[in-house]
Amino acid sequence: MLTLETKEYGTLEYEKEYCINLPDGLFGFPEYHDYLPLCLNDEEDNTLLVLQSVEDAHIGFVVINPFVLDPDYQPELTPEELDYLGADSESMLTFYVICVLRDDYMENTVNMKCPIVVNPDTRRGMQVILNNSAYDFRQKLSSFSILKREAETDADTAQEKK
Repeated sequence: MLTLETKEYGTLEYEKEYCINLPDGLFGFPEYHDYLPLCLNDEEDNTLLVLQSVEDAHIGFVVINPFVLDPDYQPELTPEELDYLGADSESMLTFYVICVLRDDYMENTVNMKCPIVVNPDTRRGMQVILNNSAYDFRQKLSSFSILKREAETDADTAQEKK
């Protein structure tokens, strides 16, 4: 059992096998390779995670499953990327997009163009750039219809309480 001291989550105990290994690191962070996935909701829901670096406790990324935001999300990997991840198709893989959180939550963005792709069987991953796609590097979270519906429902509920 390994331990990691973090400011936000205190002392974390984990097994090395539970880490996601990104041999090439993430864009801008090539020296960090192993990340502990921390669920932000409950332990069974891996929709929203923090990828906590085990090499530097100050490094962590909030990531979200892009299919929750856009059910029509269709990332296409190259044959080389699939081979690198040990997969025959995208359906065998798990995708996450990095969230950039701002003081004004309406300005929060996700990088739909460069997902982190993980083989859940081997826990090996990589960050890719989706070529020939209309996805954006900085797509506002508020632009996704699922979040608009939730905001409208919350506003309706607040109005009813008045």
